[in-house]
Amino acid sequence: MKTSLLYTFLALFIYCNVAHAQVDDSLKMTRGTRKAIYSTARKAMIMSACLPGLGQAYNKSYWKIPVIYVALGGLSYWGINSHKQYKYYSNNLRYENDGDSTTINISNYSTDQLIIQKKDFRKSRDNAIMIGILVYLINVIDANVDAHLKTFDVSDDLSLQIKPYTNFSYNYKLQSGITLKLNFK
Repeated sequence: MKTSLLYTFLALFIYCNVAHAQVDDSLKMTRGTRKAIYSTARKAMIMSACLPGLGQAYNKSYWKIPVIYVALGGLSYWGINSHKQYKYYSNNLRYENDGDSTTINISNYSTDQLIIQKKDFRKSRDNAIMIGILVYLINVIDANVDAHLKTFDVSDDLSLQIKPYTNFSYNYKLQSGITLKLNFK
């Protein structure tokens, strides 16, 4: 029993060494190349997280910087105005229901209308904040992905050709279809 177990392990050991003797992949990246790509992507992501648009400048995608700042600026404006309106209607609602004759509601809305206005502007403010966070995260993710794709090959040798196909079969019937031809380097 021990000898058969020994022969089994010996056979597996020899087989594993033979199976490993295959040719390595020619497209395999070296450790240094992989580290350089990932470190630049990480650097672009951190830069963009610290200051929105800085990662895009690092990746030389300058056209994205105004888009980011217009989006963040517009969302900031929307959020600040919604917050001001929320505070305005909230104060008027408090003045309407406090029972003090020295504080008056200057909005000319009833209590129910003030509650609806207050809820709408609070929801609008919260939406502006959430969309602003989403734009910020998309900015960071875009810097990372753009840095990763800098090494992507987009030469003319990579192409997909779609052509019509016609052929006469052995019994003189017409065959038609579409051929897809994918060219690599």
